[in-house]
Amino acid sequence: MGERTCIVTRCTAEPEDLIRFVAGPDMSVVPDLKRNLPGRGCWVTAARARVDEAARKNIFRKALKTPVTADPDLGAQVDRLLVKAALGALGLARKAGIVALGAAKVDAAIRSGRALFALHAAEASEDGIRKLNQARRAVLLAGGPEIPAFRLFSEAEMSLAFGGANVIHAAVLGAETSAAAQRRVVALDRYRGGHPESRETVDGESARTASHKDTE
Repeated sequence: MGERTCIVTRCTAEPEDLIRFVAGPDMSVVPDLKRNLPGRGCWVTAARARVDEAARKNIFRKALKTPVTADPDLGAQVDRLLVKAALGALGLARKAGIVALGAAKVDAAIRSGRALFALHAAEASEDGIRKLNQARRAVLLAGGPEIPAFRLFSEAEMSLAFGGANVIHAAVLGAETSAAAQRRVVALDRYRGGHPESRETVDGESARTASHKDTE
């Protein structure tokens, strides 16, 4: 599938960076995350702000060439679908035995380089996140990869996905079967704008600064 054009920005992008929409039987606008629903489709940049704008201005009517109605809550609907897809993929990662749960096990997975990415529940304490960020910085300073960490789900959502109770911190381990989970999580983070509250970032500069402060 080649590049498609966003009906809001008019910019072209790969399908993975866009969300497809079609007209439903009731003439409502329907998100097609799997890009396999029949009928004429249109594309919107995979960002909540762009979907909200398309719904508010009902750009879908012109793009789909039919008198469709866009629900004002469309942006939130897409968010819920992305959350469901991400949690489903995380559940499959758990069944494959490629997750680590709990701060101690996540810390060990990060420091050993086995973690592909980490997750913190929305209720996670700042101190708990800070300690795991220290592990991520240590790996980065040692010449290892930057292991991303995301804060996208509630404790209840993470507990349900991972089949545990009170899951606050988790890590998905690097494995061929974990790629789908990573794609779903990154897609949700991107849709929400990749804000600091949803993604904990550690770049080379911040890692060097942290290391300098630790030695003062």
